Amino acid sequence: MKNSLKLIPLLVFTILVSGCSIFSTNYSTYQEETRRVIDYLLEDMPIPEDADIQKEPTVILGTGEGIAGRIILSSPVSPATNLIFYGNSTQDSGWVLSSSSVGEQIVLVYEKNDRYATIEIQRQRDRFGTFFGGENNSQITISVVHPGAIGVQNPYLALDPTRSLEQSSVVSKE
Repeated sequence: MKNSLKLIPLLVFTILVSGCSIFSTNYSTYQEETRRVIDYLLEDMPIPEDADIQKEPTVILGTGEGIAGRIILSSPVSPATNLIFYGNSTQDSGWVLSSSSVGEQIVLVYEKNDRYATIEIQRQRDRFGTFFGGENNSQITISVVHPGAIGVQNPYLALDPTRSLEQSSVVSKE
């Protein structure tokens, strides 16, 4: 009986270690597969090699020059390093900087073939702060819109309670 009790901590440790490797493998597979899809859909938008794609808030619609969507990345390097990366790599891939704002949050707006890409870079805040090196991490949000993505200039007019249904339908047909 005493020998059996000595094996329990070893059994628990083995289960924990094998469980972590299962999650790590699934996460790694997700990153590889998603990066492959994003590389196909956004072949001309540079993405840092060391950045991880965040599963939940990422949304991509369309393909090639008809792409629209948002990609959220977590990067292990500082916002300044990512700013330098995008400053160099977007030029090389044909994107033209049309607007920028650098402060606590970095916002870069690029244009290419009548498409617009907004890149937002900010320091990633986490619960653990600098204990796990969180001080230098960045969150990168890339939003891309193609030319025909906006058909109605104000699609929310129908939600305005001060307008009648007739007024809303006339405005949305224009």
